[in-house]
Amino acid sequence: MKIKKLQFFLSFILGCFGNSLWAQEAVNFNPNTYSINHYFNHISRPADSLTGRLDLGIHSFNYFRNYEYSNKFHDGYTLYGSQLEANLNYYAHANLLLTIGVNAQKDFGQRGFHEILPIIKLTYTRKDLSLIFGQIEGNVAQGYIEPLQNLESKINQPVQYGTQLKIQKPSYSLDAWISWQKMIYPRDSLKEEILGGILFEPLIIKQGRHQLSIPLQIIAYHKGGQIDVIKDVPLSTLSNSTIGFKYHYLMPGRIKRLYTENYGVFFKDFSPQKQLAYKAGTGIYLNAGLQATWGNLQASYWHANSYLSIQGMPLFQSYSNTVHNAGYTEKNRELLLLQYSYQKQLLPNFYLDLRFEPFFDFNNKAKNLQFNHSVFISYKTNFKLHQK
Repeated sequence: MKIKKLQFFLSFILGCFGNSLWAQEAVNFNPNTYSINHYFNHISRPADSLTGRLDLGIHSFNYFRNYEYSNKFHDGYTLYGSQLEANLNYYAHANLLLTIGVNAQKDFGQRGFHEILPIIKLTYTRKDLSLIFGQIEGNVAQGYIEPLQNLESKINQPVQYGTQLKIQKPSYSLDAWISWQKMIYPRDSLKEEILGGILFEPLIIKQGRHQLSIPLQIIAYHKGGQIDVIKDVPLSTLSNSTIGFKYHYLMPGRIKRLYTENYGVFFKDFSPQKQLAYKAGTGIYLNAGLQATWGNLQASYWHANSYLSIQGMPLFQSYSNTVHNAGYTEKNRELLLLQYSYQKQLLPNFYLDLRFEPFFDFNNKAKNLQFNHSVFISYKTNFKLHQK
């Protein structure tokens, strides 16, 4: 698939969804409102009251994520460090925000900075629509499930560049995006790489304590190009997708919410020459949990057949890219995963996130119980520097 075809595909989906009609509710529906990852995000939007203002945005994200793993699909290792993102935000108009800044990452135990990335961003809003060009609101801010997108993308890919269209209607949300991963110039000895995707979630029921929605999520990847000098590297076009349903029941006591979220997950290789271990695959991802004042508890069941993922957590896949077992395959994967997490605002703009996540592999009972645990600490705020 050429780049133009991918862009046409995204435009077609946008056109279909943009003309959809849904019953209106009092407030906009945002499927990520109750996500346990919402402390990770620092998002600014233009507003009439901010016109002419210049401010400094600060987001300090500190992470410790340790995998006590001993299996053939996901290496055991530790991610430990800090990211600091500083932005100058100029609110040029009630509907227009210009941003320039930098994201610096320091991995502890390594000399110097791991990576320093520039940030440039234009955000245009109109009613329920946001159009973003430059640094998109990617990785965990989008709300993909883990078989499609690894939580580690917040650490390993904190800045993504491209174009994004987001719509928050009273009864549905839409996020359509393209992220340029690798561009090339004429006669480069590399292939260009691009990611794109759609998240669409209509709200079917919102009545009293009941909320039911139908999420659709797609990620597409293309590696190719016509101006490079590489002739022996075949084109690659891959997709991951999922459709399911989410039911949430709100409660007034110490237990705030009971929920179940269930998905059918799909992989497809559209490449002209198939190079991967599997051409297509499927998975079932079932989740049930609760959110309470003392934390969040979730149980998940994963059953996969020949499933490969572009950006998902390696644990869910049927093909291994680990250091010592690269190339190992296990067509059928069956896991039971548990997660306990606790999020709390300790001070204004200062957040703590603790997680403990064991899992059981039904195909490897000799090393059945393994786990990872994490500590995330975030500080995020904006300081006004000047206003006309």
